[in-house]
Amino acid sequence: MNGEYVVEVQNLSKEFGDTLALDDVNLLLPPGQVLGFLGPNGAGKSTTIRVLLGMIKASSGVARIFERDCWQDAKLIHERVSYVPGEVNLWGNLTGGEVIDLFMSLDRSRRMGQNKLVQMQVREKYIDLFEFDPSKKIRDLSKGNKQKVALIAAFCQDANLFIFDEPTSGLDPLMQNVFEQCVLERKAEGKSVLLSSHIMSEVETLADTVTLINQGEIVGTASMEQIRNYRDSSGKLVTLEELFQQIYASRAPQQPQQPQQHRAYSSQPPQTTPPPQPQPQQPPHLTQQPPIFRPQPQYQHSPYSQYGD
Repeated sequence: MNGEYVVEVQNLSKEFGDTLALDDVNLLLPPGQVLGFLGPNGAGKSTTIRVLLGMIKASSGVARIFERDCWQDAKLIHERVSYVPGEVNLWGNLTGGEVIDLFMSLDRSRRMGQNKLVQMQVREKYIDLFEFDPSKKIRDLSKGNKQKVALIAAFCQDANLFIFDEPTSGLDPLMQNVFEQCVLERKAEGKSVLLSSHIMSEVETLADTVTLINQGEIVGTASMEQIRNYRDSSGKLVTLEELFQQIYASRAPQQPQQPQQHRAYSSQPPQTTPPPQPQPQQPPHLTQQPPIFRPQPQYQHSPYSQYGD
């Protein structure tokens, strides 16, 4: 790679028993850029992220961060990565400030002797930006405030790569704007960001490139510049959300309710009919794909070692 990409995923597959969760996934993130990683629920976004973090081992293919193998070198990679999931589980008996301090103590820059005054200034900066009270116990916090703890701790890290999986879940619009401000600030410093989000406006604001995934397969990739300038057949500019809806057909519609039938009065008890059985939801399927989303590159011969025993 020679440093060309911070994240490189090649022909990655992951099986859970008989279920193929990821199928030949390719993903590239250059230094200093934000990659929006989009797809419906269950598309494979979180599974891909877990492979990148070394939390699960891929069945085949290659996943590398900083030119290191995500499974074999997970410990070294984690020293330079900051990660925030959409659902955070923190220690209920600690205060938010204590949790932030705990995560900050694990940061490699702190261990390398960064000035403690600088550390505290960074901590206070993000606590103020997110309007967070660090004195409250985690068990007394709302979901949104727990998410603030994770985000503050993440941005306090001297990381080279930030991985966010639905990071603003539970935050109000004002705090979502603060999150965007913080990401753009880190991007200006040359940091890289992998962002998985269902908030399309967030991705439009932050991403340089968008990659779509569906049912474990990469659908395609396009730059945000291409997306912003894309027009439909009528010449109308199309938003990322409209493109997303165009590519992913909605789930199977529910059966319409039958109109209530009125009958004449009778002393006989009314005949009851069993309620209609709910139809099983079908996975989203693809409609016609806009030409700006190019297919993923196919790596026939990877120069890196493959997963597997």
